[in-house]
Amino acid sequence: MKPNPTILAIESSCDETAAAVYNREQGMLANELFSQTELHKQYGGVIPEVASRSHLEKIGSIVDGTLKKSGKTLADIDAIAVTNRPGLPGSLLIGLGYAKGLAFGAQKPIIGINHLEGHAFSACIENDVPFDHICITASGGHSSIYLVKDFGDYMTLGRTTDDAAGEAFDKVAKLLNLGYPGGPIIERYAAAAEFKDYFNYPRGKKDVLDFSFSGLKTAVLYDLVKRDAFDLTTKTLLADQNIELKQQVASSLLVCMADIFVQKVALAQKMYPHVHAVTFVGGVACNAYIRARLKAWCDARNLAFFSPSPRYCTDNAGMIAFVAAYKLEQGHVDGYDLDIGR
Repeated sequence: MKPNPTILAIESSCDETAAAVYNREQGMLANELFSQTELHKQYGGVIPEVASRSHLEKIGSIVDGTLKKSGKTLADIDAIAVTNRPGLPGSLLIGLGYAKGLAFGAQKPIIGINHLEGHAFSACIENDVPFDHICITASGGHSSIYLVKDFGDYMTLGRTTDDAAGEAFDKVAKLLNLGYPGGPIIERYAAAAEFKDYFNYPRGKKDVLDFSFSGLKTAVLYDLVKRDAFDLTTKTLLADQNIELKQQVASSLLVCMADIFVQKVALAQKMYPHVHAVTFVGGVACNAYIRARLKAWCDARNLAFFSPSPRYCTDNAGMIAFVAAYKLEQGHVDGYDLDIGR
């Protein structure tokens, strides 16, 4: 394989149809996606069948448009990368099937990429992040913390045991009739309440690195019931017009979640005091308040802090292409029998 290969990557693990072209020397030549947010908004969450159908409709035009924007043709591509785990099975199969067809037809190597590894190294796309470092990845489906030793060399320290951070945002936003996706809306309402902690929701276990947000979501629900603001029988928000209460709940929730992330980083850094930096990645890393809280903690301890640009926080193919580039340089390729995995 020639040095400095050019990668075409496809990402379709959930509700974004994405493609990217990357070359380490030239950088990210194109990073395109179609977001299905508007399709799923009416349901308050991602509907797998709707997601799969949308991927089928959009993937061809997204890949073609990405190649055109990059100034490359398929003949210029050295390998095709594709997310093959984890994710919605139907969504993954659309991307994988398309990638395998391209790779086999053009006789290009194919590389299956773990979506979470893509997120874990996304901060490295734009930044020279030192090793070893601690990485927190937080999104709608996953929340994990890693010790990252080198490209492709990382150890999982903790992971989601139930609801992920982004899922908790979505579910609380649904309780409050705020809409979907919940993260940006929760942050706006929290800002209106000045990011204060009004209700002191539980922070969970402080001595473990696994994440658990289901109890936090339940604590918010029962606090609303206790305040006669929610009817469990009819599953109705009785205080729908009480904007101040919604702002205070959103603010308390966000402060609590930021505290949890800081607690996890603090525990990990105590266990691995030699680390040089902290990265915060994934869709939840778009949250300016949580980013600021983590950065302040790092600054106080002379630790470098890195978080990707928003375009590399949410699901995207750029991070998949970046990981595939170093995997190909390390000699990792897959066969055309590549399948989806957990």
